[in-house]
Amino acid sequence: MVREVRQAVVLAGGRGTRLRPLTSNRPKPLLPVLGRPCIEYILTALDEAGIEEIFIACGYRAADLVEALGDETPGGTGLIFAFEDEPAGTAGAVKLLESRIDGTFVVASGDVLADIDMRALIDYHGSKGAFATMALTTVERPEEFGVVGLDGNGRIERFKEKPSTQEVFSNLVNAGIYILEREALDHVPEGEMFDFSKNLFPLLLEMDKPLFGTPLQGMWKDIGRPSDLIEANIDMASRRGASHQGRHLIPPVYLGKNTILGEGTTVGRSVLGDSVIVGEECRVEGSLLMDSCGVGDGCLVQECALGEGCVVGDGVRLVGCVLGDGVDVPSGSRLEDENLES
Repeated sequence: MVREVRQAVVLAGGRGTRLRPLTSNRPKPLLPVLGRPCIEYILTALDEAGIEEIFIACGYRAADLVEALGDETPGGTGLIFAFEDEPAGTAGAVKLLESRIDGTFVVASGDVLADIDMRALIDYHGSKGAFATMALTTVERPEEFGVVGLDGNGRIERFKEKPSTQEVFSNLVNAGIYILEREALDHVPEGEMFDFSKNLFPLLLEMDKPLFGTPLQGMWKDIGRPSDLIEANIDMASRRGASHQGRHLIPPVYLGKNTILGEGTTVGRSVLGDSVIVGEECRVEGSLLMDSCGVGDGCLVQECALGEGCVVGDGVRLVGCVLGDGVDVPSGSRLEDENLES
C-alpha cells in the first residue's frame, strides 16, 4: 500500500545534560558533526524523502534553533517552529501539533546523528499496512535504549524500555524515528507527560495494533555523551570520505575551512572545525575541536572535545577532557578526564 507522507515532526527540545559544558551555550541538536549542526542530517533525510512540511518541536534554547535553522531546510523544505511551555514528553510534544497533522507522518529525533534513507522507512510502513513503524538499529549497550523483539514478518512482539542487563533479549533498539498514522495520537492524553517509548508503544502493543519495526538504512549514532559526539564525527568523516590526506594526517581526519596545522604536527582520527589553528610539534588524536580553537606549540590533545574558541597554551597535555566554549588553558597545564565549565 502506497501512502502519501508529506509532514514530519522533529523533536528538538532536550537539554543534553550529559554533554555539558558543550550544551551550556547551545541546544544538543546544534552540536556539530563535520561542521554541520547534527539536526541538519535528519532534515536532509526528510528533504530527500519528499517531505513538504517539517515542524520543529523546541524546548531548551529554542531561540538558538530558530536563529541557526531559519525558515527552511538546506533543501528548501519549509520549517515551522513549535514551542512547549512545559515539557510534555516526546509523544506529548507531538500531541500539541495534532490539529495541524494530516494523515501518515514522520516523527524523528533531532539530537541523534541520522544520515539515513527515510524514503525506505516510509515505503516499508506502507508495504506492511502498519499503524506505527519504528526504525531500529543495533548498539553495543542495548540496556541504555528501548529493546525490540520482532516476529518473522517484522511485527513487534516485545518492547522493553531501558531493561536491566539480565532483561536484554535483543540487540535491536528503538532509534527514535517513527512513521505513524495520525490516529495514533488519539491514544496520547492531553496535558500529560507522555512518551512514545515509555507509554505509547507499550499501550499499542497491548491493544494489538499493527506495530512494525525495521533496521535503518544508513548511519545512526547516539550522541548522548561527549565520547559519542567525538566518535560520531570520526565515523562520519570515514563514511563521507571526508578524510584529508597528508604526511602527518592519519585518517579519518576532517579539517574545516581556514584551519592551519603547524610544522611537525600530527592529527589522527580527529575532526577540526573551521578556523582552528594548531601550533608546531603537536599531536591531536581521537578528538573534536570546534570552530576557532587555538592550540599552542608542543601540545598533546587526546580523546578530547573542545568547544568553540578554546585557547590552549604551549606545552599543554589534555587527555579525556571536555572543555566548554572559550576555555583558556594556561601553558604547561596537565589535565586528564576533566569537565571544565567555560
